[in-house]
Amino acid sequence: MSVTVQRIGFVKSDMAEVYALAHRGWLPPSASISKRSYQMATNLNALRAEALNVLQIRSPVQKCEATAALAISDCRAVSDEVFSEPAALPGRLERPALVPPGAVKHRFMHTVEGRATLIHSLAHIELNAVNLALDILWRFPDLPATFYTDWLPVAHDEARHFLLLRDHLLMLGFDYGDFPAHNGLWEMAEKTKGDLLARLALVPRTLEARGLDASPLIREKLKSAGDKRGAEILDIILQDEIGHVAIGNRWYRWACDARGVDPVSEYAVLAARYRAPALRGPFNIEARRAAGFTEEELLALNAAALTPKT
Repeated sequence: MSVTVQRIGFVKSDMAEVYALAHRGWLPPSASISKRSYQMATNLNALRAEALNVLQIRSPVQKCEATAALAISDCRAVSDEVFSEPAALPGRLERPALVPPGAVKHRFMHTVEGRATLIHSLAHIELNAVNLALDILWRFPDLPATFYTDWLPVAHDEARHFLLLRDHLLMLGFDYGDFPAHNGLWEMAEKTKGDLLARLALVPRTLEARGLDASPLIREKLKSAGDKRGAEILDIILQDEIGHVAIGNRWYRWACDARGVDPVSEYAVLAARYRAPALRGPFNIEARRAAGFTEEELLALNAAALTPKT
């Protein structure tokens, strides 16, 4: 039995293997699925065009499976074409309902539903991270080929994270979409879609880097509540996210060099211009160092966190 993955040039076969390896996400980030599981179509488009196609898929699971297929494909040609933006990006289903951040339900760790609400929130963040990685792949043309090949494995990792969390959510008796969620990550992507430097500064280096600070605290909450599997998934995500933020840092500095601006002072300018959320400690300094933040940047981060907001 073969099932065509809509929009992209793959025919997916051997569904048992694909489900076990890609959907359940049990492989380490560096592992690859055997290419015998995929029959490559002959009319592959460029990587950026394929990323845009995958971004438009509405089903979260199908989007993650298509992302995994794209990541192991031979689709590495980089296009300098400027694409017209389709309406209603990213593709998404009607659920979960999107609400303001303050309307997201408070999580009580002593109940199964409370833990499920937290896992759902994390799954939503990871699905948004899939969308963000796919979006940066297609949206910005005429960059070095390594820019695009750096972000493709990030999309694959984020898809794996979402599927791990969704599987855990199912074990708790719930599914993705059962609880409301907020759209803060994608809203910043919308704000910065016309400026690569701003996107790099304020999405991977700000909002996603915040996950480096939050993950250890969330892990301990889950562990204390007896959710061993949830804590294990958080360990996996934290290690992967260090690498993802490092990619954001590297390309942010490249873009700063290209524009002839100082990375530290320009970050403050961009954060103010685009009204990035104020960051508050405690900060995971060890993880941020591992992700490539310099000592000057860490000092500026701590100073900004201590500055009263007007």
